[in-house]
Amino acid sequence: MTPEQVEKLFTKADGSYGFARWGRPIAPVVFGVEDETLSAVKGAFEAIATLVGHQMAETDPELGSNVMVFFFREWDELLAVPDLGRLIPGLEELVGRLKGANASRYRAFRFDNDGAIQAAFVFLRMDEAMLNLPAEALVLGEAVQVMVTWGAEAFSEASPLAVIPESGATVLKPEIAAVLAASYDRMMPVAADDASHALRLFARLRLDGSGV
Repeated sequence: MTPEQVEKLFTKADGSYGFARWGRPIAPVVFGVEDETLSAVKGAFEAIATLVGHQMAETDPELGSNVMVFFFREWDELLAVPDLGRLIPGLEELVGRLKGANASRYRAFRFDNDGAIQAAFVFLRMDEAMLNLPAEALVLGEAVQVMVTWGAEAFSEASPLAVIPESGATVLKPEIAAVLAASYDRMMPVAADDASHALRLFARLRLDGSGV
């Protein structure tokens, strides 16, 4: 990867640079699925957390669970979830926008005083296209998407995942895995709004031999 490619991964829609990672252990909870899918979701988060050297936890001391993943069939179902409007301000208006856009997924983040990710909310409307995706690919992709705050067009042209032809297994692309690992380097900040951060990430890719 080039420095410009790394920078693009964290460039917002308005052209500014923005990066944040988790500053606390991840404690996910999943709604609307059977136990088999629940295990797959938690397994995906565990795999990515292990990759970057970040901790998982059963509970978050402030929020109980700090990653909430919702599976459902229609956006209106969110309006019936108790207390969700308290966690997602303007929920009714948001649902209206997502319905109008025929969206199939949405992510929202909350941040702590240091700018690190404090909580993430993932909403997945299981339309026909989503139902046809392999469960492992769907949940691994979502785990990747909430580990850091990716830019608006980070994966607009190519998925962060790849399929191994021999086995059909879905895996994280090596260059994206390297960027994630560099993002969680203990010498790197939990949040950044200057593009020089991308150069520091790139330097770490070269140091460990990734992306060259």
